[in-house]
Amino acid sequence: MQATQVAIVGAGPSGLLLAQLLQGQGIDSVVLERHNREYVEARIRAGVLESTTVELLREAGIGERLLREGLVHDGFELAFGERLHRIDLRALTGRQVLVYGQTEIQKDLGDARAASGAPVVWEATDVRLESLEAPHPWLTYSHAGRRRELRCEFIAGCDGYHGVCRASVPSERITCYERVCPFGWLGLLADVPPVSEELIYINHERGFSLCSMRSRTRSRYYLQCPLTDKVDEWTDERFWSELRLRLPPRYVERLTTAASIEKSIAPLRSFVAEPMSFGRLFLVGDAAHIVPPTGAKGLNLAAADVRVLYHGLAEYYRTGRETLLQEYSARALGRVWKAVRFSWWLTSLTHKFTDEPFTDKLQAAEFDYLAHSRAASEALAENYVGLSFSE
Repeated sequence: MQATQVAIVGAGPSGLLLAQLLQGQGIDSVVLERHNREYVEARIRAGVLESTTVELLREAGIGERLLREGLVHDGFELAFGERLHRIDLRALTGRQVLVYGQTEIQKDLGDARAASGAPVVWEATDVRLESLEAPHPWLTYSHAGRRRELRCEFIAGCDGYHGVCRASVPSERITCYERVCPFGWLGLLADVPPVSEELIYINHERGFSLCSMRSRTRSRYYLQCPLTDKVDEWTDERFWSELRLRLPPRYVERLTTAASIEKSIAPLRSFVAEPMSFGRLFLVGDAAHIVPPTGAKGLNLAAADVRVLYHGLAEYYRTGRETLLQEYSARALGRVWKAVRFSWWLTSLTHKFTDEPFTDKLQAAEFDYLAHSRAASEALAENYVGLSFSE
């Protein structure tokens, strides 16, 4: 039987970031992950980081490559048909965002954990949580052909939307809120220079599109598409042709195309589970909430959860007090619902939901208001760069 102070289920960015921060405070943890490291590091995710997320990664000791290779963005553009409006983040808020792929964060965290020698049990399957309301819960799992047991004092559920941790909470003790969009995002990754130095969110009569990047030589583009579409129906040629139709005219000639590295279709939804704690179990990131990728809040919200939980655990092991741990759910959810609101609002502004002219007129009015009101642009910018933790 193995024992640790904190058992962390899930070796994605939130799980490894929490483990790294706890280790810096002398708090032991064991991370369980059902996939192998290569699989986890190959997953394609977004990478627009709020300043508070960057600060937390630096505190965890993995900021060196991020600061060296990340792209600082002072703003982004909104396009409505052929009209463009730039949101100047620096002028409106005094802050910026940093573009650095989540895949690279995953690699940095994995390297740091491996270098420390602290345990990550890769390919730990059939994980089960026991006695969550007892002072010392435990987990059982299968690894290398054997059934194993891990005793702990707290469990961090960082295992995503489909993970075992949220499912281990009795259904009558948790409430789930959800709203599903009637479309998805078709994403394409290619080794081509970005069409612009900043992101472009595009509302077009044919549907939403987004021009993003991972580096100065690798771009990520998205197209709104029906959920019934299949990836193999979208050849590279078809994707690039459709993107050209949706791009603002000034950017069409700047677009460089190449064979895709990866293509996928992701559904869009808002999902929140309340509360985010149950006994000695704390839900973190996608295990507790999902937001549409519009506005890039997913990873940043997970990092915010980690920050709150890390401070609570650090206080407990330093003083024996559980005040911050008892407040974890309320503190985290306050930020979560504000991000859900913002992501849904930006999705509603930029996507084609129906063919109803009334909705189109509302979107046009909202865009016009943003373009002519500093207060409206400032509110958008404030939410985009990330709300402070004092709010």
